[in-house]
Amino acid sequence: MNEYDWILFNASPDIRQQILSTPSLQPGRSIRDTGIQAIVLVDSQIDHTTGLLILREAPVLKIYGTEQVYEDLTIHHPILKTPAHYCDVQFEIIKLNEAFTIPGFDSIQLTPLPIKSEAPPFSAYRGKQVQGTNVAFFIKDLSTQKSVFYAPGLGYVDTTLHAIMNQSDVVLVDGTFWHEDELINANISHKKASAMGHLAQSNNGMIQKLNEMQDLDKKILFHINNTNPILNENSPERSLLTQNKIEVSYDGMEFTI
Repeated sequence: MNEYDWILFNASPDIRQQILSTPSLQPGRSIRDTGIQAIVLVDSQIDHTTGLLILREAPVLKIYGTEQVYEDLTIHHPILKTPAHYCDVQFEIIKLNEAFTIPGFDSIQLTPLPIKSEAPPFSAYRGKQVQGTNVAFFIKDLSTQKSVFYAPGLGYVDTTLHAIMNQSDVVLVDGTFWHEDELINANISHKKASAMGHLAQSNNGMIQKLNEMQDLDKKILFHINNTNPILNENSPERSLLTQNKIEVSYDGMEFTI
Protein backbone atom coordinates (compact mmCIF):
# COMPACT_ATOMS: atom_id res chain seq x y z
CA MET A 1 0.00 0.00 0.00
CA ASN A 2 1.21 3.51 -0.82
CA GLU A 3 -0.23 7.02 -0.73
CA TYR A 4 -2.02 6.42 -4.04
CA ASP A 5 -3.75 3.17 -3.06
CA TRP A 6 -7.31 3.58 -1.85
CA ILE A 7 -10.33 1.54 -0.79
CA LEU A 8 -13.57 3.16 -1.94
CA PHE A 9 -16.72 2.58 0.11
CA ASN A 10 -19.68 2.73 -2.27
CA ALA A 11 -19.57 4.27 -5.74
CA SER A 12 -21.93 7.23 -5.84
CA PRO A 13 -23.17 8.91 -9.05
CA ASP A 14 -20.78 11.82 -8.48
CA ILE A 15 -17.66 9.64 -8.26
CA ARG A 16 -16.13 11.40 -11.28
CA GLN A 17 -16.28 14.75 -9.50
CA GLN A 18 -14.89 13.19 -6.34
CA ILE A 19 -11.90 11.87 -8.25
CA LEU A 20 -11.31 15.16 -10.08
CA SER A 21 -11.35 17.10 -6.82
CA THR A 22 -9.01 14.69 -5.01
CA PRO A 23 -5.52 14.71 -6.59
CA SER A 24 -4.34 11.65 -4.65
CA LEU A 25 -7.06 9.58 -6.34
CA GLN A 26 -5.65 10.32 -9.79
CA PRO A 27 -1.91 9.50 -9.71
CA GLY A 28 -1.65 9.41 -13.50
CA ARG A 29 0.54 6.31 -13.73
CA SER A 30 -1.05 5.45 -17.06
CA ILE A 31 -3.36 7.08 -19.60
CA ARG A 32 -6.44 5.95 -17.67
CA ASP A 33 -5.72 5.58 -14.00
CA THR A 34 -7.11 6.04 -10.51
CA GLY A 35 -5.78 5.03 -7.14
CA ILE A 36 -8.92 3.05 -6.33
CA GLN A 37 -7.83 -0.53 -5.75
CA ALA A 38 -11.08 -1.93 -4.35
CA ILE A 39 -14.72 -0.96 -3.89
CA VAL A 40 -16.67 -2.08 -0.82
CA LEU A 41 -20.47 -1.91 -0.96
CA VAL A 42 -22.78 -1.64 2.05
CA ASP A 43 -25.91 -2.32 -0.03
CA SER A 44 -27.20 -2.25 -3.62
CA GLN A 45 -28.86 1.18 -3.50
CA ILE A 46 -28.65 3.25 -6.70
CA ASP A 47 -26.90 6.10 -4.89
CA HIS A 48 -24.19 3.66 -3.76
CA THR A 49 -23.65 1.76 -7.01
CA THR A 50 -24.30 4.00 -10.05
CA GLY A 51 -20.71 5.20 -9.93
CA LEU A 52 -19.57 1.73 -10.96
CA LEU A 53 -20.57 2.71 -14.50
CA ILE A 54 -18.21 5.71 -14.36
CA LEU A 55 -15.34 3.47 -13.22
CA ARG A 56 -15.74 1.11 -16.17
CA GLU A 57 -12.46 2.26 -17.78
CA ALA A 58 -10.41 0.68 -15.01
CA PRO A 59 -8.52 -2.49 -16.01
CA VAL A 60 -10.20 -4.32 -13.13
CA LEU A 61 -13.12 -3.48 -10.88
CA LYS A 62 -12.55 -5.39 -7.64
CA ILE A 63 -15.80 -5.24 -5.67
CA TYR A 64 -16.65 -6.61 -2.23
CA GLY A 65 -20.20 -7.15 -1.00
CA THR A 66 -22.62 -9.64 0.48
CA GLU A 67 -24.38 -12.43 -1.39
CA GLN A 68 -27.64 -10.46 -1.27
CA VAL A 69 -26.01 -7.35 -2.76
CA TYR A 70 -24.45 -9.45 -5.52
CA GLU A 71 -27.86 -10.95 -6.31
CA ASP A 72 -29.45 -7.51 -6.56
CA LEU A 73 -26.70 -6.16 -8.83
CA THR A 74 -26.79 -9.12 -11.20
CA ILE A 75 -30.51 -9.99 -11.28
CA HIS A 76 -32.89 -7.37 -9.86
CA HIS A 77 -30.81 -4.34 -10.85
CA PRO A 78 -28.11 -5.89 -13.09
CA ILE A 79 -25.81 -2.89 -13.19
CA LEU A 80 -22.69 -5.09 -13.07
CA LYS A 81 -23.37 -6.40 -16.56
CA THR A 82 -22.57 -3.03 -18.16
CA PRO A 83 -19.02 -2.40 -16.89
CA ALA A 84 -18.26 -6.06 -17.62
CA HIS A 85 -18.30 -5.11 -21.33
CA TYR A 86 -15.46 -2.67 -20.67
CA CYS A 87 -13.28 -4.21 -17.97
CA ASP A 88 -12.76 -7.23 -15.75
CA VAL A 89 -15.38 -7.10 -13.00
CA GLN A 90 -14.45 -9.22 -9.99
CA PHE A 91 -17.00 -9.50 -7.19
CA GLU A 92 -15.94 -11.15 -3.95
CA ILE A 93 -18.67 -12.31 -1.57
CA ILE A 94 -18.13 -11.28 2.05
CA LYS A 95 -19.72 -12.94 5.06
CA LEU A 96 -21.42 -11.17 7.92
CA ASN A 97 -19.40 -10.77 11.13
CA GLU A 98 -16.29 -12.25 9.48
CA ALA A 99 -13.32 -9.90 9.33
CA PHE A 100 -11.34 -9.74 6.09
CA THR A 101 -8.54 -7.77 4.51
CA ILE A 102 -8.04 -6.62 0.93
CA PRO A 103 -4.78 -7.53 -0.85
CA GLY A 104 -2.38 -4.61 -0.59
CA PHE A 105 -4.11 -3.32 2.56
CA ASP A 106 -3.05 -5.99 5.03
CA SER A 107 -3.19 -3.71 8.07
CA ILE A 108 -6.79 -2.64 7.37
CA GLN A 109 -9.29 -5.13 8.75
CA LEU A 110 -12.92 -4.86 7.66
CA THR A 111 -15.82 -6.52 9.45
CA PRO A 112 -19.28 -6.38 7.83
CA LEU A 113 -22.04 -6.11 10.42
CA PRO A 114 -25.74 -6.87 9.84
CA ILE A 115 -27.94 -3.87 10.50
CA LYS A 116 -31.61 -2.99 10.35
CA SER A 117 -32.24 -0.76 7.37
CA GLU A 118 -34.15 -1.31 4.12
CA ALA A 119 -33.40 -2.91 0.76
CA PRO A 120 -33.96 -0.82 -2.39
CA PRO A 121 -37.39 -0.80 -4.10
CA PHE A 122 -36.13 -3.05 -6.92
CA SER A 123 -34.78 -5.69 -4.55
CA ALA A 124 -36.55 -8.99 -3.91
CA TYR A 125 -35.68 -8.38 -0.25
CA ARG A 126 -37.61 -5.12 0.06
CA GLY A 127 -39.60 -5.09 3.29
CA LYS A 128 -38.28 -8.48 4.41
CA GLN A 129 -35.41 -7.44 6.70
CA VAL A 130 -33.07 -10.14 5.39
CA GLN A 131 -29.58 -9.97 6.86
CA GLY A 132 -26.99 -9.05 4.26
CA THR A 133 -29.09 -6.60 2.28
CA ASN A 134 -27.63 -3.77 4.37
CA VAL A 135 -24.42 -3.78 6.35
CA ALA A 136 -22.27 -1.46 8.39
CA PHE A 137 -18.50 -1.83 8.63
CA PHE A 138 -16.17 -1.87 11.59
CA ILE A 139 -12.86 -0.76 10.10
CA LYS A 140 -9.72 -1.33 12.16
CA ASP A 141 -6.13 -0.35 11.48
CA LEU A 142 -4.19 -3.28 12.93
CA SER A 143 -0.98 -1.24 13.05
CA THR A 144 -2.42 1.52 15.25
CA GLN A 145 -5.43 -0.32 16.73
CA LYS A 146 -7.60 2.66 15.79
CA SER A 147 -11.05 2.05 14.34
CA VAL A 148 -14.00 3.56 12.48
CA PHE A 149 -17.65 2.52 12.45
CA TYR A 150 -19.20 3.26 9.05
CA ALA A 151 -22.94 3.10 8.30
CA PRO A 152 -24.60 5.38 5.72
CA GLY A 153 -27.95 3.66 6.32
CA LEU A 154 -29.04 2.70 9.81
CA GLY A 155 -32.59 2.25 11.04
CA TYR A 156 -32.01 0.92 14.53
CA VAL A 157 -29.18 0.62 17.05
CA ASP A 158 -29.42 -2.58 19.09
CA THR A 159 -27.24 -3.45 22.08
CA THR A 160 -24.68 -5.37 20.00
CA LEU A 161 -24.26 -2.55 17.52
CA HIS A 162 -24.22 0.01 20.34
CA ALA A 163 -21.24 -1.75 21.94
CA ILE A 164 -19.32 -1.89 18.66
CA MET A 165 -19.98 1.78 17.95
CA ASN A 166 -18.92 2.74 21.47
CA GLN A 167 -15.57 0.99 21.11
CA SER A 168 -14.80 2.80 17.85
CA ASP A 169 -12.58 5.88 17.72
CA VAL A 170 -14.74 7.48 15.05
CA VAL A 171 -18.39 6.86 14.22
CA LEU A 172 -19.35 7.88 10.68
CA VAL A 173 -23.06 7.31 10.67
CA ASP A 174 -26.39 7.84 8.91
CA GLY A 175 -27.47 11.49 9.03
CA THR A 176 -30.15 11.30 6.35
CA PHE A 177 -33.12 12.82 8.17
CA TRP A 178 -33.74 15.10 11.12
CA HIS A 179 -37.47 14.31 11.45
CA GLU A 180 -39.25 11.00 11.13
CA ASP A 181 -41.90 12.71 8.95
CA GLU A 182 -39.46 14.96 7.08
CA LEU A 183 -40.39 13.95 3.53
CA ILE A 184 -44.09 13.90 4.35
CA ASN A 185 -43.96 17.42 5.80
CA ALA A 186 -42.09 18.63 2.70
CA ASN A 187 -44.71 17.06 0.41
CA ILE A 188 -42.01 14.99 -1.27
CA SER A 189 -43.05 11.49 -0.26
CA HIS A 190 -45.53 9.62 1.89
CA LYS A 191 -42.75 7.58 3.47
CA LYS A 192 -41.39 8.01 6.96
CA ALA A 193 -37.66 7.89 7.69
CA SER A 194 -37.95 4.53 9.45
CA ALA A 195 -39.82 3.03 6.48
CA MET A 196 -36.82 3.92 4.33
CA GLY A 197 -34.37 2.34 6.78
CA HIS A 198 -33.12 5.50 8.51
CA LEU A 199 -33.08 6.55 12.15
CA ALA A 200 -33.91 10.26 12.31
CA GLN A 201 -31.79 12.46 14.56
CA SER A 202 -34.55 14.15 16.60
CA ASN A 203 -37.05 12.78 19.15
CA ASN A 204 -34.86 10.25 20.94
CA GLY A 205 -33.21 9.23 17.67
CA MET A 206 -29.62 9.26 16.48
CA ILE A 207 -28.57 12.17 18.71
CA GLN A 208 -29.60 10.29 21.81
CA LYS A 209 -27.91 7.10 20.63
CA LEU A 210 -24.65 8.93 20.00
CA ASN A 211 -24.82 10.71 23.34
CA GLU A 212 -25.10 7.35 25.10
CA MET A 213 -21.65 6.47 23.76
CA GLN A 214 -19.34 8.19 26.20
CA ASP A 215 -16.08 6.73 24.85
CA LEU A 216 -16.35 8.16 21.34
CA ASP A 217 -13.65 10.60 20.21
CA LYS A 218 -15.46 11.72 17.08
CA LYS A 219 -19.09 11.52 15.94
CA ILE A 220 -19.84 12.48 12.32
CA LEU A 221 -23.14 12.49 10.44
CA PHE A 222 -23.03 11.92 6.69
CA HIS A 223 -25.36 10.69 3.90
CA ILE A 224 -27.49 13.77 4.58
CA ASN A 225 -30.66 14.39 2.59
CA ASN A 226 -31.21 17.86 1.13
CA THR A 227 -34.36 18.25 3.26
CA ASN A 228 -32.38 17.96 6.49
CA PRO A 229 -32.12 21.37 8.25
CA ILE A 230 -28.66 20.54 9.64
CA LEU A 231 -27.25 21.50 6.23
CA ASN A 232 -27.96 25.11 7.23
CA GLU A 233 -25.03 26.07 9.44
CA ASN A 234 -27.14 28.75 11.14
CA SER A 235 -30.11 26.54 11.93
CA PRO A 236 -31.11 25.64 15.51
CA GLU A 237 -30.81 21.98 14.52
CA ARG A 238 -27.17 22.49 13.56
CA SER A 239 -26.58 24.37 16.81
CA LEU A 240 -28.01 21.46 18.76
CA LEU A 241 -25.61 19.07 17.05
CA THR A 242 -22.69 21.34 17.93
CA GLN A 243 -23.80 21.41 21.56
CA ASN A 244 -23.76 17.62 21.53
CA LYS A 245 -20.32 17.52 19.86
CA ILE A 246 -21.69 15.87 16.74
CA GLU A 247 -20.10 16.96 13.47
CA VAL A 248 -21.70 17.29 10.04
CA SER A 249 -19.70 15.99 7.09
CA TYR A 250 -18.88 18.12 4.05
CA ASP A 251 -17.39 17.62 0.61
CA GLY A 252 -13.65 17.00 0.85
CA MET A 253 -13.74 16.26 4.57
CA GLU A 254 -10.65 14.46 5.86
CA PHE A 255 -9.80 13.13 9.30
CA THR A 256 -6.93 11.10 10.69
CA ILE A 257 -7.13 8.52 13.44
